[in-house]
Amino acid sequence: MSSDASLPFFDADQAQRLARKTFEIEANALLDLMPRVGPSFAQAVKIMLDCRGRVVVMGMGKSGHIGRKIAATLASTGTPAMFVHPAEASHGDLGMIQAQDVVLAISNSGESAELSAILPVLRRQGVPMIAITGGAQSALANHAQVILDSSVEQEACPLNLAPTASTTAQLALGDALAVALLDARGFKEEDFARSHPGGALGRKLLTHVSDVMRSGDAIPKVGLEASFSELMREMSVKGLGASAIVDAEHRVLGVFTDGDLRRLVEQGVDLRNCKAGQVMHAKPRTIKVNALAVDAVALMEQYRITSILVLDDEDRLCGALNTNDLMRAKVI
Repeated sequence: MSSDASLPFFDADQAQRLARKTFEIEANALLDLMPRVGPSFAQAVKIMLDCRGRVVVMGMGKSGHIGRKIAATLASTGTPAMFVHPAEASHGDLGMIQAQDVVLAISNSGESAELSAILPVLRRQGVPMIAITGGAQSALANHAQVILDSSVEQEACPLNLAPTASTTAQLALGDALAVALLDARGFKEEDFARSHPGGALGRKLLTHVSDVMRSGDAIPKVGLEASFSELMREMSVKGLGASAIVDAEHRVLGVFTDGDLRRLVEQGVDLRNCKAGQVMHAKPRTIKVNALAVDAVALMEQYRITSILVLDDEDRLCGALNTNDLMRAKVI
């Protein structure tokens, strides 16, 4: 079968050379931003930090795509933000922007027609504006209170046309603003987790022992005088792989685990007439009900145990959990 002559010739070596060149050009574009970080950058951070409303990010085309990502990054790191499309703004969405907001406008040339059309309106509203632009003398720059220079020597595109290095520079400046604001606000891991409850970090930092533990009748527990058969029946029915031994006030006296059973059998101990208090392991590892589930994981890993008993504020047994419970909750 003859090959299709209409298909272009693919040069694998050329593709790899262009990839390396792209990385080099974009890396240099980022390095060129470093000496430009000065008072204007600090002023932009201060304006956004003092904002009583939201940071409204705007941009057209590829700059708009970058703007959406910057708005998302700001919002997830403690700075209320949203993206407003400039073309939609001139057809009603401009009403979403209030005087207490701050506009972060992004345009490589600074002359985007859709963005330029609404700049005078934003100025009349008294909305502070920060510009990320490569056009220092552009319409956008002339309307902005603060200008962050995102100009690049060349695009990574071989034709020097497609936004590549310039959008990389815009994104890096947006990330730099978000990081500086995050630090200024004292934003912590716990704060990040609250805005990412569905993520792995959110589960680790927001899930408490009380959220995943077994409680009520699901807790395996017997008294000191329980027979060995009662102890084994409790362990079997509750399926934890262990049972607590408690006093009349539900205070934990000890624990008996599958591992303890195996060791006693290996030693040849006659268990038929034993009481729970005779075979239990005294002073077992416990955790408080309000502790983080990730702390339970750490404790279980430290002492190489697969289950742990949970105590309330009065040190009474109120729950139990094992590694399977933590895995189901995706804490581990």
